[in-house]
Amino acid sequence: MITFHALDVELPVWLNQRPLSRWINEVIVQHGFFAGELSYILCSDNKLLEINKKHLDHDYYTDIITFNLSTSFKIIRGEIYISLERVGENAKKMNQTIENELNRVLIHGVLHLMGYQDHTDEDRSEMRAKEDYCLSLLP
Repeated sequence: MITFHALDVELPVWLNQRPLSRWINEVIVQHGFFAGELSYILCSDNKLLEINKKHLDHDYYTDIITFNLSTSFKIIRGEIYISLERVGENAKKMNQTIENELNRVLIHGVLHLMGYQDHTDEDRSEMRAKEDYCLSLLP
């Protein structure tokens, strides 16, 4: 089950949860996994910074933090925290709509839960290619 929540922000009115959930599930299945409980929690920069400091000991802003809660290799289960403020800023920098950038970040978190990383330049390049492929599956 894929769900969307808001912590200290409002869920955007344009966030079309049902089609997004179907798309995310399709991506998961195409990669040989099954969707378990997957929660997207949208929040502010300050809330995500607080989470980053508390759980990862990082003192910087980020657009996404993914917590893997899977107990089985093939079942995707986790919590994905996303800063809507950071997504908006990144969308401006990348000359994208906020909707497109949010879709990229939504799938980025899922790819992390599938084992993809972005620590090295090579990892980031592979992650970006996977994101682009997944975005091409959007209806």
